Amino acid sequence: MNQPRQTATFLSKRLAAAGLRPVSRFGQNFLIDLNLIDLIARSAELTKQDVVLEIGTGVGSLTSRLADAAGAVLSVEIDNNLHQLASEELEDRQNVKLIHGDALRNKNTLRDDLMDQIRDAKSRLGESSRFMLVANLPYNIATPIICNLLHQSPPPDRMVVTIQKELADRIDAQPSTKSFGALSVWVQSQCECEVVRVLPPTVFWPRPQVHSAILRLDLVPEKRAQIADLKYFHQTVRALFFHRRKFLRSVVISAMKGRLPKAKIDEILTNLGYDETARAEQLELSQIQQLAEALRVAELAESDSDT
Repeated sequence: MNQPRQTATFLSKRLAAAGLRPVSRFGQNFLIDLNLIDLIARSAELTKQDVVLEIGTGVGSLTSRLADAAGAVLSVEIDNNLHQLASEELEDRQNVKLIHGDALRNKNTLRDDLMDQIRDAKSRLGESSRFMLVANLPYNIATPIICNLLHQSPPPDRMVVTIQKELADRIDAQPSTKSFGALSVWVQSQCECEVVRVLPPTVFWPRPQVHSAILRLDLVPEKRAQIADLKYFHQTVRALFFHRRKFLRSVVISAMKGRLPKAKIDEILTNLGYDETARAEQLELSQIQQLAEALRVAELAESDSDT
């Protein structure tokens, strides 16, 4: 049986019939173009060996497509009314588990049980199973979701997400550009990035004030393995870009205050070939990685000498 076309009118009437309306504090902007929902699902290139995490079930339009292609789908919805509506729509999908609640415990931490459920689902599908994030992410949680998942074990093998275009530009930015920053470095140090499609506000209901983008991130295990300490690297990179217009030496001294003496910092910067005019935003990805690792090793040596 053919589904009715998911226009803004159709979706608004459907929600109204259930006594619902979009809740702005949850960042609810429903993607109403079914061709684009299909594109998101296709871009993930799912197989029956894949476990998919979806953040923001909504009315279940994307969820059903993910269930068709994947081995298991965990979909999280914070809105109780939408969770109930999606539960009715997806009740026959045996490989879908709907979770009611916030995907984040706080701004910087995923909810406690989420990764446990991902690991359980992967174990049921076998050693060759993959973990994917595929979602029309609410704008207000997109950055912490992407950043936090790259700290996890296992991290997603692939992420295909609809996010604000400005955020996609920041993630995919190149050095010496306005958008290049800590987020660019953190993601690109582990993933290959591709903007699949830029989306105008007209394909959403309610219409957002900005353009969006479908972004695909593919984990590169060899890249990730080069980072000796993920937490240290992330914290250091964020510190390097905290005052992005300042000179690199000043930024590093501020970041390492109480942890490394200025003389040691000067020695590291000199050895790496950086003069007094260098800025973090001008460095290539490999140079930032090299600097962060040199600081980590020096800090370890410093703490060992104090004991």
